[in-house]
Amino acid sequence: MLYHLHELQRAFLTPFAAFTDASSQLFSNPFSPLAYTPLSRQLAASCELMHRLGKEYQKPAWNLPSTRIDGREVRVTESVALAKPFCRLLHFQRAARRADPRVLLVAPLSGHHATLLRDTVRALLPAHDVYVTDWLDARMVPLSHGPFHLDDYVHYIQEFIRHLGPDVHVISVCQPTVPVLAAIALMASNDDPLQPRSMVMMGGPIDPRQSPTQVNRLATTKPYSWFETQLIDTVPARYPGAGRRVYPGFLQHAGFVAMNPDRHLKSHYDFYLDLLRGDDSDAAAHRRFYDEYNAVLDMPAEFYLDTIRTVFQEFRLPNGTWEIGGQAVRPADIKKVALLSIEGELDDISGQGQTRAAIGLCRGIPAARKRHYTAPGCGHYGIFSGRRWREMICPKIAEFIRQA
Repeated sequence: MLYHLHELQRAFLTPFAAFTDASSQLFSNPFSPLAYTPLSRQLAASCELMHRLGKEYQKPAWNLPSTRIDGREVRVTESVALAKPFCRLLHFQRAARRADPRVLLVAPLSGHHATLLRDTVRALLPAHDVYVTDWLDARMVPLSHGPFHLDDYVHYIQEFIRHLGPDVHVISVCQPTVPVLAAIALMASNDDPLQPRSMVMMGGPIDPRQSPTQVNRLATTKPYSWFETQLIDTVPARYPGAGRRVYPGFLQHAGFVAMNPDRHLKSHYDFYLDLLRGDDSDAAAHRRFYDEYNAVLDMPAEFYLDTIRTVFQEFRLPNGTWEIGGQAVRPADIKKVALLSIEGELDDISGQGQTRAAIGLCRGIPAARKRHYTAPGCGHYGIFSGRRWREMICPKIAEFIRQA
C-alpha cells in the first residue's frame, strides 16, 4: 500500500516538477524577456529549487569516457563482462596495452546505484584493470527470476571472482565487505584454486558490535518483525518486477536524509543562495551530488531482511555461526589471500573497529600479509570519494595490491 501511495504522489509531483523546470528556464534563459524583469533571479532560483525537490531522479551515467596514463589521455570503454538477473559485471576497458593488476570493485547493494563509486573507479583506472558490480533495481527484475538472498549475493561474488581468474584483487566498499569475506572464506575452505590475490575491506560492518553507530542501533533496537512489516512492500504493476517484495528506494532515501536533516536543509538553502549570486560552480557541484544521492534503487526483500538478521542482529560472521548451503563460513581458513582493512576516523555509518575486525577473524593469513589503515579526518563517503580518497587512500591500495 505504501508503494502505491508513493506512486500516487509521484503522479501528482511530475507535472509540478515539469512546470517549475519550465518556469526556471523562463526566468533565467538570456533569450527570454522575463529574465530581465524585477525579481527574475529570485523566481528562477525558487523554481529550480522546487523542481529539484519534486523531480524523480534516474540512475546517473558513469560518465568515464577516458583516463590519463603516463600523462596521456586514454579512451575508456564501458562493457558488460557478465550479466546476471540481479547484477551486471561491468568492465572499464582502457585503450592501452598494460599489464596492470585486475581489480574487482564490489559496490554496495544498499540503496544507491553503483555509480556512487564513480570517483573510486576514476582514481583506480590509471593503474588498474577495473571491473565493477552494477546491481540492478529490484523493481526492474521480473518475478520469474526468483528471490535474491544474502547467500545469493555471496554466490554472485564467487562467480565473478572465478570469471576474472586467480590474479584478481577484490575491493569491497561498505556493506559488501561481509558477503565478500564470506565468499572468499568458503573458497578457501574448499581449497578453490581461483582464490583472489588480495582483498581490500573498506568501511564495512564486519563486526557491528564495535563502536555501534546510529545505523547499528536501529537494527538492534527494533525486532526483526518490525523490519518485515514496516519496511517491505510490493512493486506496483507498471514495473517489470511487479509483485516482487522489496525494500523500496524511497524509504531508504528518507532514512538517509533523516540521519542528517540539518545538513541537507543547509545544503539546499546554500544552493538557493548560490543561484542568487550566480555562483555557477558551487551550484553545479550541488546538482552533481544530489543527482547521485537522490537516485536510489529498490532492494530485494529477502536480501535486506537476511542482512538485518545475519549481519546486524545475530552477528553470525564474528560469532562463527554463519552457514551457507550447509557449510560454515570460516575466515580463519583463508591463508593465501592478502588483506588490507581501511576505516575512516570520522565514519558515522561503520564505526571504528568494525572493519578492522577482519584482521582478527582471518587468523590464517600471515601477519606480514595483513594490514590496517585508519584514514585521518575521513568520514564514511570520504573513504572512497573525494580528495582524501584520491590523495591518501587510493595510493595505499595501489601499493598494497602490487606487493600482494
